[in-house]
Amino acid sequence: MDLPAIDQLQPTPGHVVMMCGLAGSGKTTCAKALEARGFVRLSIDEYIWAHFGRFDVDYPGSQYERLRQEAEEANFRMFEALVRERTACVLDYSFWSLAKRRRYRQFVEAAGGRVTLLYLRASAEVLRKRLRIRNQTRSANAAFAIDPATLERFVAGFEEPGVDEGAMVVAQDA
Repeated sequence: MDLPAIDQLQPTPGHVVMMCGLAGSGKTTCAKALEARGFVRLSIDEYIWAHFGRFDVDYPGSQYERLRQEAEEANFRMFEALVRERTACVLDYSFWSLAKRRRYRQFVEAAGGRVTLLYLRASAEVLRKRLRIRNQTRSANAAFAIDPATLERFVAGFEEPGVDEGAMVVAQDA
């Protein structure tokens, strides 16, 4: 992954980096690199893992969507405090929808902060390759396997950031 592309992102007061991309695009890898540089990282996946356990082991997979919503609400409360305190943070989310990206951006900017939308764009081939590897393990950031049909549903539901969003695009070709 081309991490030098994110070197210009500094954890300055009020700076929020919103990760954007499909499963397997490298969002968590980049978010962890930003965390190591001083950003506070919020992750829905890690919240679920820490508070509810493992998918289809500690809770039934049928509860995942409800738990995901609960995790996002809890993270948003933490996020609100970080934004008010002008703490640099990175949201290790997918930000698939334009509406959600706008809602978060407006919140940050209304509080006097600055947003960088970091879009990790990867081809279907790269995503399939990475997901085959990721599907072999279970962790907070790989809670369940993503099969080709699920990936296709994800691709179909993803709203790619437009030019007007000013996204920093990191192309994932390998």
